[in-house]
Amino acid sequence: MAEILEKILNNLLEPDTALIQQATAQLKDAFKDPSVVPALCNILASSPNPQIRQFAAVLVRRRVAKHWKKLSVDLKENLKPVVLQSLQQEHEHKVRHSVAQLAAIIVKHETPEKWPQLLQFITQWTKSSVPEERQVGMLLLSTVVDISTESFKRHFRELMRLFHQTLEDHDNPLVVFYTIQTLTAVVSYMGTDEVNLMRPMIPKLLIAIQTLIQHNQDQASEAMEVFDELMESEVSIIVPYLSQIVHFCLEIAANALLGDNIRVKALSCVSFLIKLKGKAIVKQKLLPSILNVLYPIMCAPPPEGQMDPEDLDLEDDIEDEVEAQTPKHFSAQVIDMLALHLPPEKLFSQLTPLMEPALRSDNPYERKAGLMSMAVLAEGCADHIRQKHLHPMLHCMCQALTDQSQVVRNAALFALGQFSEFLQPDISKYSDEIMPLLLNYLGTIDNSKGGHLTKAYYALENFVENLGKKIEPYLPTLMERMLTALCSSSSNREKELAVSAIGAIASAAKEALLPYFEAVIVQLKGYLVNTSEELRQVQIQSLETLGVLARTIGKETFLPLSEECCQLGLNLIDHVDDPDLRRCTYSLFAALSVVIGPSMAPHLEKMTTVMLLSIKSTEGVTAHYDNDSKTFLLLDDDLDEEETITEEEEDDDDADITGFSVENAYLDEKEDACDALGEIAVNTGAAFMPFMETCFEEIFRITDYPHVNVRKSAYEAVGQFCCALYKVAQENPTDQNLEGFQKLLSMVFPNYLKTIQDEKDRLVVMTILESMNNVLKNCKGDALKEPGRLDEICKAIRNVLQKKTTCQDPENEETESDEEQEAEYDSMLLEYAGEGIPLLAAAVGGQIFAPYFAAFLPLLLCKTKPSCTVAEKSFAIGSIAETIQAMGPATVQFVPRLLPMLQAGARDTDDEVRSNSVFGIGVLAEQGKEVIFDHYPSLLNILSSIIAREQNRRVVDNVCGAVSRMMMTNLAGVPVDQVFPVLVRSLPLKEDLEENVTVINCITFMYKSNPNQVIRHLQQLLAVFGEVIGTEQLTEESQTALVMLLKDIPQRFPQEFQTALMAIPQEAAKKLSAVVSS
Repeated sequence: MAEILEKILNNLLEPDTALIQQATAQLKDAFKDPSVVPALCNILASSPNPQIRQFAAVLVRRRVAKHWKKLSVDLKENLKPVVLQSLQQEHEHKVRHSVAQLAAIIVKHETPEKWPQLLQFITQWTKSSVPEERQVGMLLLSTVVDISTESFKRHFRELMRLFHQTLEDHDNPLVVFYTIQTLTAVVSYMGTDEVNLMRPMIPKLLIAIQTLIQHNQDQASEAMEVFDELMESEVSIIVPYLSQIVHFCLEIAANALLGDNIRVKALSCVSFLIKLKGKAIVKQKLLPSILNVLYPIMCAPPPEGQMDPEDLDLEDDIEDEVEAQTPKHFSAQVIDMLALHLPPEKLFSQLTPLMEPALRSDNPYERKAGLMSMAVLAEGCADHIRQKHLHPMLHCMCQALTDQSQVVRNAALFALGQFSEFLQPDISKYSDEIMPLLLNYLGTIDNSKGGHLTKAYYALENFVENLGKKIEPYLPTLMERMLTALCSSSSNREKELAVSAIGAIASAAKEALLPYFEAVIVQLKGYLVNTSEELRQVQIQSLETLGVLARTIGKETFLPLSEECCQLGLNLIDHVDDPDLRRCTYSLFAALSVVIGPSMAPHLEKMTTVMLLSIKSTEGVTAHYDNDSKTFLLLDDDLDEEETITEEEEDDDDADITGFSVENAYLDEKEDACDALGEIAVNTGAAFMPFMETCFEEIFRITDYPHVNVRKSAYEAVGQFCCALYKVAQENPTDQNLEGFQKLLSMVFPNYLKTIQDEKDRLVVMTILESMNNVLKNCKGDALKEPGRLDEICKAIRNVLQKKTTCQDPENEETESDEEQEAEYDSMLLEYAGEGIPLLAAAVGGQIFAPYFAAFLPLLLCKTKPSCTVAEKSFAIGSIAETIQAMGPATVQFVPRLLPMLQAGARDTDDEVRSNSVFGIGVLAEQGKEVIFDHYPSLLNILSSIIAREQNRRVVDNVCGAVSRMMMTNLAGVPVDQVFPVLVRSLPLKEDLEENVTVINCITFMYKSNPNQVIRHLQQLLAVFGEVIGTEQLTEESQTALVMLLKDIPQRFPQEFQTALMAIPQEAAKKLSAVVSS
């Protein structure tokens, strides 16, 4: 049979389609014969053709993998010596590799102990004096360990000793390469003993990779994966060698003679180390070395006659450009990582001396590097830039928009877009300077240059999205341009950009977009019903913009379109198979649920069905195969297509698979499906209940999904399900609903709390804290009925505040002082945790929460020291103030510790710190009552001095709130004749409109206690009343009190009321008259 089989295999390699088809059919028949495996083994041992030998090895392996339990004991035992013999006599690398994979499959089923000859072979050949034998021994070892790592655990110690030797086999690069591959496989399975044995191996590892670079850069790049594995699993091993590893990687990255792949790999390792060990990077003074390598790479011009990829006139999304894998791009990403994980002060002090000369340089690529640096700083150093650098940096970008070099202008647009995304609302204050520049720039671009147009729209869109009312002067110009592009442009890319920009404009303009709404809808509908493939991207963007309009234009305006939009979306999903289209349709459904709420019920079954399919789907997952085996995979599938293999028998033969990847579009689809289901559940209430259990189960299942953004959306969605079910249980408090709510919490909270402690990614932890806070805010005490839950949540928050969670690098071996500078995102994590404290206090009440607050207080007070950053002080004082308010009278016991801190904060130089401190003084006076009465003179003195010179309106508004609280709590302690006129003169409130409730309550209180004071200032007060009455700025209770006041004044003081009413603006007077006469 062996001869016949060999002939068949030979025919399969011929370039003749008919012959191949005939041979495939013959091979299928041959595989029905039980003797096919021995025959293939015979070919493996004897065929003179290496391709045939490799073919035989692959076919045996895949046969063994899928039918191991069906093979006879004799055949299994006879296979083993054939494999070892073949390895001994084989000289072709590809064949050896396939035979080693066959050995690995046998070990996977048998374990090494049941094949002692294999272990002997490995021991003997890895220590052989013949270089080629050492190669074969290490190839076999790396292959079997990679597939059956767990079964080799008992041999790890002796393997470590072997690796110490083989890593030094520098004259035999393949031995070094296979050693590192084996190490990479072993890392995540190591115990303490192996960790200690491996730690001193790191210097040898660096030298070994350096040796590999000289022989084979691709293998060296692959070998560097060992660092990724160490950083993921056993970062403690590399901590003592952090400086050596960073310098090693920087040396590779700086070497322009090396290929892009290995330089990018080296930069990737540096980036990962910054993420994991940012504090150690600073303490070991590695930052200057890192920047001194990155900056020349970023400044380097492209080869003569070429351009950087992002400066070519391509129509790709601007976000895609940043992902290009070149050393120049990745260097910018490393600076981005530094911004996210290092204290801004440390980074700016080292980066500014490099950035400033680059921005002034005559070389356009150096100017570009300076602008790209600014761009990637925006996210991680947002607060620092807002406070110290915003104006000069924006000035620099605006100048660069007129630079003679397109390369520089492109970078300026990207930087402006990044600043617009991350520096709101501060950047909007510069709209009068920036908007004319952007509109003018847009007008000068040749619309056929799709790439340049994309960059201009990117900057414009990000800038206008958060402008609010400041967009109104530019609205006619903007909308004329966008509608012209939709109606007249021949470029689908320009139409797509214009549709996207309309969404951003709508986010800012809201109801002010109404005059253009009909024209926009006509255009969007046209794209949505068009099935042409060329318009697909415009269609997808139209769905997204339609969702934005549903949220912003006003419910009454959009309601008539809602049903049609639901049908349109469902119809598109039925007829177009595109993950981006499905994603945007899900977002549209979520937006429509805001408009129509429970009326979405008829569509929920179909909507939830398609979204759950997206969440469960494995579409877009691609397996990457070993190059040597790709040739045989298709044929192997043909051979097996007629066979039935039971689930028990089948074994995934993954020896060929070197990894998996998932297309971003499919990940985004899962993310948006989770987001949409959570929001729809909240907005549709009881109508969603038939689908709640299935949706919850599927989304809860992916809370450990490998991709960060999908995990974040899943955690957020399960929290929204809790809120949705609580809302339904409140409206319909049946046992089933109440028990269902508690059951959901019993799954969600333990999962949240464990992940807060164990999760490595800060952003995931922030999402969980935010979601948990949302559950506490909506469900209050009912979320804390489970015994011990309050304790557990408080412990989790304390752990974050004390930096004891995994994502905060708690094993940082350098001792930290409380005053040590932090990365802004590290501080932000503390803020998310701190926001839970007042919510817990409000949920359980001050008396129960007081002991917990006593434990939190030292952690918060240490953030209010003069040496702390503005963000730290603002967060800590804000958290304390809100907790005082939530705890009510139970705050009294803390007055001696809180009052001095709030008084000091009220004198701080920062607006936000002052504002939070003043708010804190007001609520402490309100809740502390008699204990605070003696302090009234000093507190009023502080507030008086602030309002006399204060420029910041939010601080003024909070002074008004604080004074109002003090007057309502202890009118006798306030010199009303002096204080009340100042309060009235400071109205209306401009920024902190929530304090309107307090101020209006104070005025109605004053009218009852001392009506003459109110009548004396009636004209100013009526003007204020005209602004706030009937708005969302007042609670229902305050609204009612104000209406009663307005009805009472004309009866008791008719003359004064008429005189005052005639003196205020006509619109306000008309509004108040309607209230009085109602």
